Amino acid sequence: MKEKITIALAGNPNSGKTTIFNNLTGARQHVGNYSGVTVERKEGNLKHKDYDIKVIDLPGTYSLTAYSPDEVVARNVIIDEKPDVVVNVVDASNLERNLYLTTQLKELGVPVVVAMNMADMAETQGINFNYQILSQLLGVNIVRTVGTKNSGTQELLDEVIQAASGQAEITEKQVRYINELEEEISRVQDLIAENSSATLEAASSAAEPLNMDGDYLSRWLALKLIENDKDVIQKIKSLSGGGKVLEQVAKSQDHLRKIVGEDPELIVVDGRYAFIRGACQEALTYTRQDRISTTEKVDKILLNRMLGLPIFLGIMWLLFQLTFTLGSPPMDWIDAGFGLLGEWTSAHMNEGLLQSLIVDGIIGGVGGVVIFLPNIILLFMGIAFLEDTGYMARAAFVMDKLMHRVGLHGKSFIPMLIGFGCTIPAIMASRTLENERDRLVTMLVSPLMSCGARLPVYTLLIAAFFHEKVAGNVLFSIYLIGIILAMIMAKVLKKWVLPGESEPFVMELPAYRLPTLKSVLIHMWERSWLYLKKAGTIILAASIVLWMLFTFPTVDSQGNEFASSSLQMEQSYAGRVGHAIEPIIAPLGFDWKTGVALVAGFAAKEVVVSTMGTLYSIEDEDALAEAEEASVKGFADRAREQSGYTPLVAYVLMLFTLIYVPCMATVAVLKRETNGWKWPSFMVGYTLVLAWVVCFVVYQGGLLLGIGV
Repeated sequence: MKEKITIALAGNPNSGKTTIFNNLTGARQHVGNYSGVTVERKEGNLKHKDYDIKVIDLPGTYSLTAYSPDEVVARNVIIDEKPDVVVNVVDASNLERNLYLTTQLKELGVPVVVAMNMADMAETQGINFNYQILSQLLGVNIVRTVGTKNSGTQELLDEVIQAASGQAEITEKQVRYINELEEEISRVQDLIAENSSATLEAASSAAEPLNMDGDYLSRWLALKLIENDKDVIQKIKSLSGGGKVLEQVAKSQDHLRKIVGEDPELIVVDGRYAFIRGACQEALTYTRQDRISTTEKVDKILLNRMLGLPIFLGIMWLLFQLTFTLGSPPMDWIDAGFGLLGEWTSAHMNEGLLQSLIVDGIIGGVGGVVIFLPNIILLFMGIAFLEDTGYMARAAFVMDKLMHRVGLHGKSFIPMLIGFGCTIPAIMASRTLENERDRLVTMLVSPLMSCGARLPVYTLLIAAFFHEKVAGNVLFSIYLIGIILAMIMAKVLKKWVLPGESEPFVMELPAYRLPTLKSVLIHMWERSWLYLKKAGTIILAASIVLWMLFTFPTVDSQGNEFASSSLQMEQSYAGRVGHAIEPIIAPLGFDWKTGVALVAGFAAKEVVVSTMGTLYSIEDEDALAEAEEASVKGFADRAREQSGYTPLVAYVLMLFTLIYVPCMATVAVLKRETNGWKWPSFMVGYTLVLAWVVCFVVYQGGLLLGIGV
């Protein structure tokens, strides 16, 4: 008896696959990335009837044709890792569309169990299923499930064990295509078989091997080649005898075009759907319903041409308001907790470098990350709720027309919108984009959206240098410029850096459903933990490095201590960096002190405020950060006196803070998402150049026009 079983969950997006995965594994799951690609890999473990079961949650895909990274990954996992059973989760209310993936899984020759999910919703729509007949026609065992109610989970596991142990009573059935296509499949299949000793052996030893057996491998390869599957064609090209195979494929494709009058790919697609329609006609009956479904009623409002966008913006505005309103008290508690920890540590350690390192570097660095965790948790919880209800698909649909003008589509807008809260989850949210170029462009422009960390800088400078009557307009203009620049850079990147035709925006709009608390909490936790674990360690390291740069040297060239903290700051390594870059930033109206603050802002944009407070000898930095009148006035006076600040310089500094390199944690997350330093380095470079050019134009233009001087 086999005691260990590996199952792979496959299914269309919005089929409820993730809910099934969460029901099976609960909190016993971990998240990573597939080797060499940015696609997320989720695995979990459970025990059932003395079996240890590993569950691999494959990316949601509509097919197994190599059109997107998700499809390639899902297919390669099934072929290369050979799970014992593939559980195909299908949306029972949209059966014909979902069973297309089922037919492709059957063609791979792996044991398949179908989870007929959301069956209750389908039944309320008047769809009745004869599971026995459908199972016989498809050649798979079928289990009725309702993921949101955790119904059918145990029965599904029972069927998985039956299938893995070879005890399942199913008929091996595959799609039989029209005679002309079947004849050509046989011709290509025979040629592959003739070269089996070389072709199949080489395929099995390839970097991404095709570990399949016998007739299933040769038939599947033949079908994929006739379909023009680029991934399989590339593999066959490098194999012994591959040239002969591809010659026959070309002849077969030409023959099919002449005889049938259609492209071979369409013939294959039509054949699969014809098989599915026939099965559904035999096994499904419909109760006529004249009433409009609830989903259709709601969509008439939410997808309305006039109301759709305002409703979407209102929902997101409410989400951000709740995120920061509800997140403020726990942020204060965490801040106070780290403050008390710092005070306690200071009281129990002797003054010196070690105390400064622990209190200012380590405790301050960790606190600088953890303090934002309540906002991250609430934001992820809200996004997860909107995703699970089916609304986020509508939001992408609403924004599609506008986003197409810059070469992207509606799904790219969601990560950019999340960027108003924090750029890190915005970059992570771009994983939902199927096209690699669109995904990269979205990640590269998301940092131009004003994240919450930049707001303290805006608040300080606006309060210090602008009249309260125009303060709101100034702040709005900064946010608006960020959006405009993101759109412009998306257009530029799509045209010159990552060229390629814009893909049509095709997304199924799932039925609305009430998400389970368990599913929302799991989504929230896995994303929040990833943020805390990855970003936290990077920020900690950066904080220690910055502490060293601002702390050393501790004495002047004569060996004497510096007379003041501001003098020590000027002579520190960070201060020297500020003086070194001063000639570069001088045309923007900045001096070395501003340069130091901007360098410190690379760790976290909030650090700009406290750094400027130290540089301009403001004792009460907390009051400064809160923009209290006395401290702000003191900062404004000293900044004018020491650095020649004017409203124009302050506005340019806000623009530079908006555009230039995002925080170090964002760069680290981008590196992880793109599996290398190429695109993070590009992002750092282009944002620095863009920030300098925009600020130069604004500052020099302001001087010429006499605005804000």
